Amino acid sequence: MIDSEPKIKVALLQKCPESRMKLEGNFFLPDNRALTGKLSARAENGQIVLADSDGREVIRQKEIYLTPGASSDAFFSVGDVKIGIDFHWQRTQEQSFRGALLLSMSGQNDFHLINVVPLEDYLASVISSEMSAEAPLEFLKTQAVTARSWLIAMLAKKKAPRQTPPAMNDKNEIILWQDVNDHEGFDVCADDHCQRYQGITRIISENVARAIDATRGLFLVYDGEVCDARYYKCCGGQTEIFPSAWENRSPAYLQSITDSDREHPPIQSEKDAADWLTSRPPAYCNTADAELLGRILPAFDRETTHFYRWQTAYTREELETILCKKSGLDFGNLQHIIPLERGPSGRIRRLKIIGSKRTVVVGKELEIRRWLSDSHLLSSAFIVAVEHDPDGRIRRFIFHGGGWGHGVGLCQIGAAVMASQGYSAEKILAHYFRGAVLKKLY
Repeated sequence: MIDSEPKIKVALLQKCPESRMKLEGNFFLPDNRALTGKLSARAENGQIVLADSDGREVIRQKEIYLTPGASSDAFFSVGDVKIGIDFHWQRTQEQSFRGALLLSMSGQNDFHLINVVPLEDYLASVISSEMSAEAPLEFLKTQAVTARSWLIAMLAKKKAPRQTPPAMNDKNEIILWQDVNDHEGFDVCADDHCQRYQGITRIISENVARAIDATRGLFLVYDGEVCDARYYKCCGGQTEIFPSAWENRSPAYLQSITDSDREHPPIQSEKDAADWLTSRPPAYCNTADAELLGRILPAFDRETTHFYRWQTAYTREELETILCKKSGLDFGNLQHIIPLERGPSGRIRRLKIIGSKRTVVVGKELEIRRWLSDSHLLSSAFIVAVEHDPDGRIRRFIFHGGGWGHGVGLCQIGAAVMASQGYSAEKILAHYFRGAVLKKLY
């Protein structure tokens, strides 16, 4: 475990051939040359060429490190930063950041643009980017401890040998998952694949500063190790277990729990799933309170108005086109979509897709969501209804679903509702991470 605050390398842009940025205040190269104002960077013959606003070359190296002045309020801005990549809320923004700027070659013709920033400064932005900075203080403290714990656990995990998920085998089964230890050259990306990080572009409120100060160096710990504390938007009433989304291990503190003060039995059959997903059982995250959601969700997340229970429908032809585009496989005429294995929240982790040309089993949770949407389904907790035309041919597939995200660990909306009802951060963390303890490590 750690005993001091580390600096984090956050990739703002990955594998880009060129970029433009603006330095507000003085930044220094290792040779003590000061730079300020507009700059451009491009990859050329295995090196990064940094040029000033007039196009004059400043420096040419495989790696360029720019450090802000020690006593200044210098920051830098980067245009064309994508957020919500491949999700339905994807958009492009100009964003601003404090800390150092690192340009590092990632291939022969592209580079990473990286922000190097102390962990606690990074967290202040993550909390303000993931949820509204005006959310209840006890929720912001909960989010700070969770995000801090996940980050340190992830950095430790990156040092261990990777588990590579299998590709297609002789049973036509594709089981894939994505985790952040596949990043090379930096610690985390700045988007939802890791944790949302939008620098000082997000308004960091007094509440966020208080949450960071109150929890500085505080981690969730289980059995002598920092917890791999996952989080997402909404569990849909029941949280999920780790193997449904990632490798086959089962941390004891990430067991499935009911997001309520009344326990609900886990989903164990297709009938259970149908009963669960076509009803609206009480849960902390079962809220349509517009005023509360306005205080806890960032503006672009408020565009998703139905998340506890939702519905998505496609014509057969639309879904065939999406499947071909997202999987790279031609299924022909789509005939059946059959859940083979669900987790206790109802999230599908193995799904059989039957077409006239081929049959494939796909998993895990995120890959299923990716295959069945132009962006991503809100979750893989869904049941499938089929509409037929008068001749008995399939007309539409309708997904009745619940929850938003992978469902493992902290339910952000549920936690925010608990905080609004007077629960402390300690109580909220104990609810979602059973058996974990809080420990101050620096």
